[in-house]
Amino acid sequence: MTTLEQVEVAEAQTGSSVLYPFLMVTAILTMMHYWQQNTRYVKLGNKLPGPPALPFIGNLHYLFGVRNSHEVMKSAVELSHDYPPVVSGWIGSWFLVVFLWDPSDIEIILSSHVHIDKSIEYSMFKPWLGDGLLISTGDKWSSHSKLMAPTFHLNVLKSFVGLFNKNGQTLVESLKKEVGKPSFDAHDYLSETTVDTLLEAAMGVKSTSQDGEGYNYAMAVMKMCDIIHQSTYKVWLSLEPMFRFVGMAKEQMQHLNIMHGLSSKVIKSKKEEFIKSKESPVSDNYYMTEQEETDKEAQKGTYFDQSQGLKDDLDDDVGEKKRMAFLDLMIESAQNGAVMSDAEMKEEVDTMMFEGHDTTAAASSFTLCILGIHQEIQKKVMDELYQMFGDSDSPATFADTLEMKYLESVILETLSLYPPVPIIASQLKEDVKLASGDYLLPAGCTVVIGTYKVHRNPEIYHNPEEFNPDNFLAENMQNSHYYGYIPFSAGPSSCVGRKYAMLKLKILLSTVLSNYKIMSDMKESEFKLQGDIMLKRADGFRMRIEPSKSLKAM
Repeated sequence: MTTLEQVEVAEAQTGSSVLYPFLMVTAILTMMHYWQQNTRYVKLGNKLPGPPALPFIGNLHYLFGVRNSHEVMKSAVELSHDYPPVVSGWIGSWFLVVFLWDPSDIEIILSSHVHIDKSIEYSMFKPWLGDGLLISTGDKWSSHSKLMAPTFHLNVLKSFVGLFNKNGQTLVESLKKEVGKPSFDAHDYLSETTVDTLLEAAMGVKSTSQDGEGYNYAMAVMKMCDIIHQSTYKVWLSLEPMFRFVGMAKEQMQHLNIMHGLSSKVIKSKKEEFIKSKESPVSDNYYMTEQEETDKEAQKGTYFDQSQGLKDDLDDDVGEKKRMAFLDLMIESAQNGAVMSDAEMKEEVDTMMFEGHDTTAAASSFTLCILGIHQEIQKKVMDELYQMFGDSDSPATFADTLEMKYLESVILETLSLYPPVPIIASQLKEDVKLASGDYLLPAGCTVVIGTYKVHRNPEIYHNPEEFNPDNFLAENMQNSHYYGYIPFSAGPSSCVGRKYAMLKLKILLSTVLSNYKIMSDMKESEFKLQGDIMLKRADGFRMRIEPSKSLKAM
């Protein structure tokens, strides 16, 4: 055999060694795809409305070329206009996701005690939150939810009015440096204020106390949230090797060590304090701060209707509560027979810090931006506050918050158009027959409730794209669908901290608006929204401020 013939044989063998495995893999994948397409799960999924899926990749091609979470949200909203309020999508050829935004369908999911399992995407929170309320399911979720509910009871919330006022005034002082500037991003200020408030409310720790531990914790919370945000739209970060390669795993561990270290330390200290307090008599004011001592008027209210749109069961009277951090209340419950370990307490405290921080910071940032655009609405809010407080710098009492009717409508309308949590995802444990049409969702699929889309449904709201606080006046809410307004979710899985959030928003925003006029040159249509975990603005919450004291007397 000549050298040339030997080369030709070698090339043929090389080609065969590459071609045969390729053909084998292709054949196996083709058979798997054919088998999958004939399963009941896939057959039911393919009957649902939705864009055509490609073999093997499903609908992932819609993400090709998408650079950030703003573009993801923009594409998703535009695509939704072409379909009914039931839309299916495939991630690969096996992972079915169904998007819903009809209230009658949403009611079936959210009112169920069966379909409360979180979707697999929530697993990214596990290193931080463990099996806290955001992630846990089944009996653990049920028992912890019942245990946590009293910590957000009306009489407990009243005791935090002084804390909210104090941190609101701190925010006002911090904003002074921005007066007269062309613009600034308000979210950084509101985020820091929210974390400071939560640190004290959840754990009884001040951000400036304990040799800077509280401040470091606050910074770690905000940075950890940023890591999670990035992981939602940078798909490659979901791969552990890539997550480690770019250095984010190391950074995440540093933040986790700070947060878990402080929460574990505080739990141990609080338990020791609790045991000592049981051994020796303490005064009724043991858990009260000086600020709350001067704000006892805030504890005289007996009704907390924040507002008709927020129906819940947190108002049953269980007696007056002393000013205690949520952690204190959990420790007290555990010492009185409730089954909750130190690790579980830490998970719930960490969960409070995450859920309470980002949502409130986003909601308050959007509200101020909106008021900066709609000057006539801002004037109505300022007039309402001026009628209540005049030129006085008196802190708001709990009773005052009940009179902030127009501000409340503004907050609720903001939460409608810009819900902090734009989607709610769960995994079905059983098949579900929808109410809006002849659709059957297979068990095992992920259901994504599009809160953002629900609140902009023209069949529910007149001119849904227009900011109109009058939508939430009592007379306009009488015939509204319970599941047509879900900024805090609804049903068994609704947010236990919804009243805490509304009370804090009222006091924080009223304090800012009593001191500053907000201005913005942007239109709402120019907002670059990004919807990963929380709804935010990719372009930042930019605004201008000027002192408003001189305006009140005009």
